[in-house]
Amino acid sequence: MKKIVTFGEIMLRLTPPGKLRFSQAASFDAIYGGGESNVAVSLANYGLPVDFVSRLPENDLGECALMEMRKRNVGTSNIIRGGERLGIYFLEIGAVARGSKVVYDRAHSGMASIEAGMIDWEEVFKDAGWFHWTGITPAISQGAADACLEAVQTANKMGVTVSTDLNYRKNLWKYGKKPGEVMPALVECCDIILGNEEDAEKHFGLHPENVDVTQGGSVEGEAYLSVLKQLMEMFPRAKKVITTLRGSISASHNSWTGVLYDGKTLFEAPTYQITHIVDRVGGGDSFMGGLIYGLLTWPEDDQKALDFAVAASCLKHTIYGDANLATVAEVETLMKGDASGRVSR
Repeated sequence: MKKIVTFGEIMLRLTPPGKLRFSQAASFDAIYGGGESNVAVSLANYGLPVDFVSRLPENDLGECALMEMRKRNVGTSNIIRGGERLGIYFLEIGAVARGSKVVYDRAHSGMASIEAGMIDWEEVFKDAGWFHWTGITPAISQGAADACLEAVQTANKMGVTVSTDLNYRKNLWKYGKKPGEVMPALVECCDIILGNEEDAEKHFGLHPENVDVTQGGSVEGEAYLSVLKQLMEMFPRAKKVITTLRGSISASHNSWTGVLYDGKTLFEAPTYQITHIVDRVGGGDSFMGGLIYGLLTWPEDDQKALDFAVAASCLKHTIYGDANLATVAEVETLMKGDASGRVSR
């Protein structure tokens, strides 16, 4: 199998222990993660060949981030070095009616100061079959957006499948460009598009009718079909458009499912009730990792690929940290309806 390539920033995540608020914290738990690196870890954990491309500083924290990728069997040979520092994000984990909070500290990081021409994309893609990026990267800086555009255009030229998770982050678009000025040129190069209702609205002004995600409860996939059709019309290269559907009853209890539209058929996955959430950060990344695995493993069965992605991301909510460490066997057990959580002996 040809390798999968993901491109983005891995950061140091600092979190108060337990569910303490920032103002209560006397210490922070340290974890390394980020949207695209989380996808890479998922894929490596499923046994697929995957390379992570990024730019890390030449200091001890850069080395720690590099070691984290190597520890998870992710290829790092195309990571370049540079920048003043490693990006950081602080996470306050919410509970019940109190939502989680994120504070970014990534100015002058390796990825924030990357520029087009720094990465030899033809070399990166010479033995690759799939390239994945997210909307987080072009939100960091103009240079990161330029490097991402260079990557997707090269991937198109070399016949590499391109996927994106639109991943709108309101706290990142600070360098003078609006998402609508940057994202269309990138997304028009994509074969697979993943995005939720906020991504579609904030990037392209699309919104499902009569849907208010702040009201909690369950979500109906059929309500998002109009948005999926509009995305496919807007970006005709796309072969499949997917959205995750999260019903937020509280910070500790979510319903979770997803739908996939191939231009003809709307596929809907089972809905899971995720209660007593351990860590919801990386839920979308784990879905994307599961989706890529599913589409590559069952190329003629979009329903099974979607079901695998939803089950995989459901399990991620039970795992502390950014990345999904669930195995293929565990995902398939849940897909078969076994959510008992019994001890395996």
